Amino acid sequence: MSKGLGTTVGRSSRRRVLRLAGGGITMAALGAGLTGCEDELATGGEGSTPPPRSASPVDGKAPEDGRAPEPLWTKSTSAQTYGDNDELVAVDGVVIASGDPLAAFDGATGEERWSLPGGAVPGAPLLLGDGTLYLESGKYDGSVAGYVPGSGKEAWRSRLGKEYRQPRPVAVDAEQVYVIAEILEADGSSHTNVIAALNSGTGKVAWKEQRDLGTQQNGVHAAVRGRYLVYTDFKNNLTVRDTATGKQVWTQKTTKTSYGPFVVHQDLVIVPQGQRLQAFALSDGSEKWSVRAEEFTTFREPTLLEDVLYIADSGRTLWAVEPGTGKKIWQSTALKDAGGQVPRQFVKVGGTLYGATDLDKQGGVHAFDAKGGGLRWTFNDKSGDYHAWLVATDGKRVFALHGKKLHALPA
Repeated sequence: MSKGLGTTVGRSSRRRVLRLAGGGITMAALGAGLTGCEDELATGGEGSTPPPRSASPVDGKAPEDGRAPEPLWTKSTSAQTYGDNDELVAVDGVVIASGDPLAAFDGATGEERWSLPGGAVPGAPLLLGDGTLYLESGKYDGSVAGYVPGSGKEAWRSRLGKEYRQPRPVAVDAEQVYVIAEILEADGSSHTNVIAALNSGTGKVAWKEQRDLGTQQNGVHAAVRGRYLVYTDFKNNLTVRDTATGKQVWTQKTTKTSYGPFVVHQDLVIVPQGQRLQAFALSDGSEKWSVRAEEFTTFREPTLLEDVLYIADSGRTLWAVEPGTGKKIWQSTALKDAGGQVPRQFVKVGGTLYGATDLDKQGGVHAFDAKGGGLRWTFNDKSGDYHAWLVATDGKRVFALHGKKLHALPA
């Protein structure tokens, strides 16, 4: 989940401009206006899903001609996304995309299972923890809510307090939901924000700590590992806090702003920083290993799957790396050879690695051989939609979201 370079070196993609605005009310309105300019995707219209090509692949393998499989189903959705990886999730037999109304579709058939008007703020993360889907309330009433993913029924709700505005969940573990919220001044303005932990059983505030002046509520990516809450923000900060008390363990400036997801593996946090991919100890922030890309290339967002770190660089090279050591498992230039777009999010099913790209005629969802990075096929709906592609999987299917079109591909 995007935050490195755009589709052209030195230029930011349109999707990135939307996301950097933080996904708030203003940009939600802008996004709605832009959506009206999208291509028609009705069946048979220009930019529609291509007609059936050949039989669907078996076990994620491409047909002999190397073309992508035909979708099992395609549905129009209310999705309003900004390109972050946690805006599309597959869980408990349903697939859910951030939007209003928030809707869940049956993974097997594509039929709508439930819909929740005002359920989530567009662009806010869909956080899963202990069988619960945690959301920032789309009603903008200062609450955080938890729902049963399979049914959409409310299971939990909490409020940080009247002196705080728009608490946004950023991470969750088995015991707590971690939120960031604006601190309100007497005149209704806000210049600072707070990070807090809410008990996932009772909803009570476990702790809250004011963040430094100049930090922002939006643009935060976070993860939890044991006693450590780790997060990055737009101000080039990498910060670790104690999950029990909220006290800061350490913080340091990164050499490049981290606009997207990072990886936490065992006792390490792994962050892409331009040409370097660096791993730091969670306990004290000391550097443990570093990998460097070729000159004039930068790393994109990493994904950790089955103890292998997958990451692409702007030179269209795909890497598989041992997360504990930084040792290269393999490198593939298959995308460069095919003229394909760089993936920025990955899921894996069996022996196939699926990568989602930014908007691009040569992008979409790539399917790679997970053992060596060979490119099997690329799926693209040819819509020309300006949104980034997002992927999720339930282990049987790969769900690909592009704008307001949700496709289910055989895995």
